[in-house]
Amino acid sequence: MSVYIQNIECQVPHTSYSQAFLMEKLKQRLKGSKRTNRLIDRIYKESGIDKRHSVITDLDAFYSNSHKDTHTTPTTKCRNDLFVKAGRRMFVELGQRAIDGCDNVSYREITHLIVVSCTGFFNPGPDYEIINALGLNKTVQRYNIGFMGCYGAFPALRLAYAICQADPNAAVLIVAVELCTLHAQLKEDLDSILGTAIFADGGAAVVVSTKAPLPRQKVFQMEHFESTIIADSEADMAWTIGDTGFEMVLSQYVPKIIESNIGEIITPILNHQGMTITDIDHWAVHPGGKAILDKIESALELGDRLEASRSVLRQYGNMSSVTILFVLKEILRQRSSRLNESVVSMAFGPGLTVEVGFLKKQTTKIIHEKRIELSTTNQAYAHDKKLTCTP
Repeated sequence: MSVYIQNIECQVPHTSYSQAFLMEKLKQRLKGSKRTNRLIDRIYKESGIDKRHSVITDLDAFYSNSHKDTHTTPTTKCRNDLFVKAGRRMFVELGQRAIDGCDNVSYREITHLIVVSCTGFFNPGPDYEIINALGLNKTVQRYNIGFMGCYGAFPALRLAYAICQADPNAAVLIVAVELCTLHAQLKEDLDSILGTAIFADGGAAVVVSTKAPLPRQKVFQMEHFESTIIADSEADMAWTIGDTGFEMVLSQYVPKIIESNIGEIITPILNHQGMTITDIDHWAVHPGGKAILDKIESALELGDRLEASRSVLRQYGNMSSVTILFVLKEILRQRSSRLNESVVSMAFGPGLTVEVGFLKKQTTKIIHEKRIELSTTNQAYAHDKKLTCTP
């Protein structure tokens, strides 16, 4: 039974900052040594990022002590309070946009709701807020994919796929919101500087169902998912909760670890599907950072086929789990040369965990044939034919 990603909607906070501005702000706050400033310059300038969005509208106010003219570190509660305030609104808006933008799935047809986030908590949660604000059926089944990091969208997609395979009448709404900038750590260690240089805020929502695509609709047909763990790498990427926000361990060795293992991971997965690297039309890779994209591109000899991932990184930075949905949205809106195009999507997260999804980009077209003159018993007649072609 075919299961489709019917629609993807993406959203970022209104406030954005250029990478150059954020680089200078960090140097001002840290007041570090010349060596630290050189390190910050190099990391920020080589990040492949032009700007990032944040729910923090006033950086100075967020990090300043109201009683002293000094910089301080907001508590975890302070950071999470802002997640609740901004996140509650984004979850609802994204859910509404995803359904409104899906012509063949209505509000009353949503049967399952999956929310995704690793950057904040509240309960009753975003699932409760979405159901009430959008007037969804109170019987909608709800799931929470929490604290899984940058690969979190894949368990959500895999769950939606399994639900629709089991129940052809199911319609699943996935809403993911990540407000990573709330947890920036103003420290001079390399992990903290790397984190402040790449992470950003954003959200995305997806509608999944078995309904056949409408004419002219572009969709992803979901085909297969794989998951694996790179051995002996759990210390290189981790995500914990501290007294002053969520603390990310992001080793400088992550790109090299991925480079050393990605070929051994992806080749047998492709072979199992009867495919090779050259058979794939689109590569949707989570842009965890420029170095990660560079290493994957080199190891798999992809040439310049990661432009969708690089474009998202350049415009938005790394928004954790939602970033891959931005990449898929970018691929979905690109002009298609055929009705069916193969897509391999990948994301990496704490563990190091590697998630892989096989999709098929499908474009349904309407073809208008020219008026055809037919003669029957010496009498001519004509009619227009309107054909709908579905892959």
